[in-house]
Amino acid sequence: MKLIIQIPCYNEAETLLVALNDLPKKIEGIDEIEYLIINDGSKDNTVEVAKSWGVNYVVNFKKNRGLAKGFMAGIDACLRNGADIIVNTDADNQYNGADIETIVRPILEGKSDIVIGARPIDQTEHFSPIKKKLQHLGSWVVRKASKSNIPDAPSGFRAYSREAAMRLNVTNEYTYTLETIVQAGRERIPMESVPIRTNAELRPSRLFNSMLGYVKKSMVTIIRTYIMYKPMDFFTKLGLIPFLIGVGLGIRYIVLLFMDNPGNGHVQSLILAAILILIGFMTFVIGLLADIIARNRMLIEDVQYHVRNIDYRLDANQQKKEKQEDR
Repeated sequence: MKLIIQIPCYNEAETLLVALNDLPKKIEGIDEIEYLIINDGSKDNTVEVAKSWGVNYVVNFKKNRGLAKGFMAGIDACLRNGADIIVNTDADNQYNGADIETIVRPILEGKSDIVIGARPIDQTEHFSPIKKKLQHLGSWVVRKASKSNIPDAPSGFRAYSREAAMRLNVTNEYTYTLETIVQAGRERIPMESVPIRTNAELRPSRLFNSMLGYVKKSMVTIIRTYIMYKPMDFFTKLGLIPFLIGVGLGIRYIVLLFMDNPGNGHVQSLILAAILILIGFMTFVIGLLADIIARNRMLIEDVQYHVRNIDYRLDANQQKKEKQEDR
């Protein structure tokens, strides 16, 4: 059983060594632990620090491409290097390295394929009261969208089995945390959450510049992901609003038509009712078309999974062959 711990990095030379030293060297049930960093266009000596510490793999981006792109590049590299379990953690040592054993345990026991560490948000001192409330609100929205029970959706401290990692797809450029939960919920990948500890803050978060920016990006990501994975549900609910208002105006017109003299009109209400009903119907049709596209995407993702399986297996076999030849 091989575990690879990956760390996305962007100008992390000052904190990376602390995070690396906190990582476990041995875990019961794991035969081999390796370490990988994703250098997301760092301009400092992040790579030199990582190599001098002894990381096994470095994924390099010449230009900063964002957390989501870096995460998926790391997943690809881990799978190509034969990882059975992949753990993602942060370079700022936000998460306690000893808890890696906690989040991989459900995968080792065959209970889950994705395990997400739940931070003690309310007890975290460097989280402002507003951020704590927004974290809870965002997690609640993701739980509703994914039909899961994950209490800390934005947590980046998580473990993936090889099977789950091969099914991951991230399309937004902001973060992978929210979309992967909704995707896992839609595909019914076994997923659970375990409580973890956090360390003192070494530096401010670089994921967002302001609380308003964080809220805006998070909400756009959640809505976009919800539309992508549950389009029929979204557009049906959206279309019901004008449709029901239109029906209500239509009923009002009929009632007034019988109560008033025929010459009194109320044609404006009839026209508005017809427009609203038409808008509601067209929104429902858009939902049908989006649902068909989503079904086709599911078929493509299934094909992608099998292609990845073959591709990564060939890479693993090639690596084994090269090691045997070296011996």
